[in-house]
Formats: sequence, structure tokens, C-alpha cells
Amino acid sequence: MKRSVVAVLLLLGLFGAWIAFAQDDGVTITISGQDVQIVPLSVVTESAIQITDVTSTTARANFVSTIPLACFLVYGTDETFGFVTNDPGMSQAAILDHNPVLLNLEPDTEYIFRMQGISEDGVIYVSERYTFRTLPTSNETTANLLSPENGAAVIEVSSNFGDQPDSGRWGILNAFDGNPATEWSSNGDGDDAYFIVDLGGTYHIHTIAYWTRAMSDGTAITQSFTITSDSGEAFGPFELEDYSSISTFEVNFETTLLRFDVESSTGGNTGIIDIAAYGTPVIEG
Repeated sequence: MKRSVVAVLLLLGLFGAWIAFAQDDGVTITISGQDVQIVPLSVVTESAIQITDVTSTTARANFVSTIPLACFLVYGTDETFGFVTNDPGMSQAAILDHNPVLLNLEPDTEYIFRMQGISEDGVIYVSERYTFRTLPTSNETTANLLSPENGAAVIEVSSNFGDQPDSGRWGILNAFDGNPATEWSSNGDGDDAYFIVDLGGTYHIHTIAYWTRAMSDGTAITQSFTITSDSGEAFGPFELEDYSSISTFEVNFETTLLRFDVESSTGGNTGIIDIAAYGTPVIEG
């Protein structure tokens, strides 16, 4: 019997009488006369758990299951954990591709985590414990020129899912907040999704960072996008080879406005988890 399963049994034992007996595919416990089956997560693992997109304060876990699961990740700096998170794309449905995001982490710190999920037939799946370390604090200043906090303003967007405001649950402002747990979703715009941002000044743009939204059914993925400056000059298309993390592209132009257009996609509610433009101000003189 795996130690992670034993830990669950001990925890449940604190809250009432139970009877446990081992099976080849896990254990079954009886609580108040009802059987609950607990099985190692490895039994339904298609793609092993991995930690990606680690920064000094955030990280993302990825795990692909062979059956739909509603998954949660518990984590902390010791074996008592203390924090829990889930996949922002899970909503109320069990899914196959799990991407829970860990926020407000301490820089240069080792964290312990465990993935736990429940299937549609009520079976509980529990992983082993894993560890990862956050990056040290960086002295590099990177101001996202698309962020309203840095003086930018959205002047046009193709749509927000459910006709929500720009600041709503699926509004365009989620694309600029640097939080991988939030995202902009268009209202079924597919290849027609776009938005325009006024930078609040003239900037020499040197880098674009783009992280596409993606649904578990394979829709909503931006495969390529274009950028248009205030002069009407278009750049791209820029190809996104990996939708599971942010991609960066080097550019070289000056502008006061930036228009982003989805050039090709898998259709549906295309959108963005995070997007940023980096550059330096152009001093008039």
C-alpha cells in the first residue's frame, strides 16, 4: 500500500469509524456504512505529473489522465501542505488535461505537492508526493506595456465570452494581469478574435510574449497570430508551436497602438491566458 494512501486513511480515521482492506487497484474504506475506493493516481495516468512555467512566485502543474477527473493539487513547504488549487479550466466538469496553477509562492523555496482527483463514479485517485523549487527573485524589471497598470488602455476587442465587460470573469483585461489562473475568452470568434491596445505613448517594441487559451476538447487554441502597428504595418504571422506555456517572439518597430489578430486557430472560444509586449519609450526631441 502506498504511503500517500496510508496518509489519507489515517486522516479519514480521525473523523469517524472506518474499515479498510487492500485491493490490487487500491484500498476501499467504509465510512458510515458507505464504501469509498482510493486508488493510486498512476493507474489512470497517461502523461506524468510535471511542474512547468516556474517563476519566483508562481508555477503550473500538468497531468493528463486516461479518464475524466476533477483534480485538486495540495501543496506547501512541508508535508502538512496548507494550500490547495485546481485547474482554472475545469469549471464544474471532470477533464483529462489538468493544469492547476500555484500562486503567491516564496522565491527560492522548495515546495511539496500532491495531486488528488475524483472520477465520475466516485473513485478517489491520489498521487505520490513530489517537490519542486521556485526561482530566486530576479532584479530584472519587465513592465508589460499592454497592462492598464502601466498606462495602456483597451480601445477595442472582438468580444468577451458571455458578453461580459472587459473586467469580467472572461474579459480581455485578464490577458494582461500576469496571472495564469485567469484568461480572456472570446465569444466563439475563432480566427476572427482580435483586440487593440493604446499604449499611452510611443514605444520601441522588442519582444512579444503570447500564451494561448486552450480547451480540453482541442478547441480555442491560437495556432498563429499577427500584430499591426499604428502605421498599419503588419508583422507575422507568428507561429505558436506549444500552447501549454508562454512563447516569446523578437520584434523591432515603434508604435503607439498594438492590434493583435488570431491568424489561424482550432476554432471556438479563442482567447489568451497571458500576453505581454516589452520595449522602451521613444523620447521625442
